[in-house]
Amino acid sequence: MGTIQQEQEEPLILSTTDQSRHFHRQQQEPEETNLISKIWVETKKQWLVAGPSIFSRLAMFSMTVITQAFAGHLGDLNLAAISIATTVIIAITFGFLRFLQSQLKTAVIAWVSAIALAVHVLVSWAFVYKLRVGIVGTAITLDISWWLSVLGLFLYAVCGGCPLSWNGFSSQAFVGLWDFFKLSLASGVMLLLENFYYRILIIVSGYLHNTEIAIDALSICISIFGWESMIPLGFLAATGVRVANELGAGNAKGVKFATIVSVITSLAVGFFFWSIIMGFHEKLAMIFTSSSPVITMVNKFSTLLAFTVLLNCIQPVLSGVAVGSGWQAVVAFVNIGSYYIVGVPLGIFLGLLQFGITGIWAGMICGTVVQTLTLTIITMKCKWEIEAQKAQMHISNDTASYL
Repeated sequence: MGTIQQEQEEPLILSTTDQSRHFHRQQQEPEETNLISKIWVETKKQWLVAGPSIFSRLAMFSMTVITQAFAGHLGDLNLAAISIATTVIIAITFGFLRFLQSQLKTAVIAWVSAIALAVHVLVSWAFVYKLRVGIVGTAITLDISWWLSVLGLFLYAVCGGCPLSWNGFSSQAFVGLWDFFKLSLASGVMLLLENFYYRILIIVSGYLHNTEIAIDALSICISIFGWESMIPLGFLAATGVRVANELGAGNAKGVKFATIVSVITSLAVGFFFWSIIMGFHEKLAMIFTSSSPVITMVNKFSTLLAFTVLLNCIQPVLSGVAVGSGWQAVVAFVNIGSYYIVGVPLGIFLGLLQFGITGIWAGMICGTVVQTLTLTIITMKCKWEIEAQKAQMHISNDTASYL
């Protein structure tokens, strides 16, 4: 009981004196127990942020997936139409604005998202199967659900849910707004480039023969990929928080350890979903459609989808390290180079060699590999002790200027 209570009272950031005492206490424990305990404590800290973040992201993204599923069972043309809207057009704005989610309490967002999702399912069912509105009904319900979530979060903030950060409208809202905008813009561009990358497949498929089936199959694959990627993106948020906290505490070893634990956890999740896709590849598309040609084509792309999911479990964590360290602009340039200078041209080249969509997709996976390797090298080569000193200097300067 004493050990459990001690772990529960452990703060996220230790002061210098507490860190010294904690270090000496650790030296007296067996090495294996010490490592297991450290992994357990770090995992709990990350899931405190990642858990609500994952749930809220999954709930919000599930609204577009459910919309696609209702449209898909109405017909192939309906699925193609709604897929272009949800996986391409909405994805652009969703990817750019996603970073704003970290500014609010993730637990609150999770509850609001869950309520909006439940309403979305009920209203979609009523519009499609009771009122017989068709694809227009699915689009209307998606709009209603999104605005419901926005209204819920707004009311929570202005009606007393954030007493320590919201005191009403005032000129203080504009203090430091330019610095916030620059940092947010870099984060938004970084996430936008990642979010839009594989949506290029949907655009390219529109110029192929049998366009309707190709768009349907690829949109289903991208939706499944996007659905799963909400989990690594939750670890992006958690890693960013943990890295920022450890840097602020001057704990360079803590940054490295948090990164390793997050990468291993996210990779384990990736292997889990890789095995699901490989094991149920013939039935993946049945959630979205009952069309045999579409189901067959999704089955054809299932191997590429599985490895895309697996490879995209590492780089969000490394992007989280960048967010926590303030490297968003660097990662944005890495994304441009690896995705749009390497991945897309290589994919087009392979596509022109009579490999079609398979070649384009394989080339884009190579772009993801280049991005992951680049971010890995940057992270491993970083002198975290120096970064920790810089972070503490920034904190001291900001505190002095505020006083």
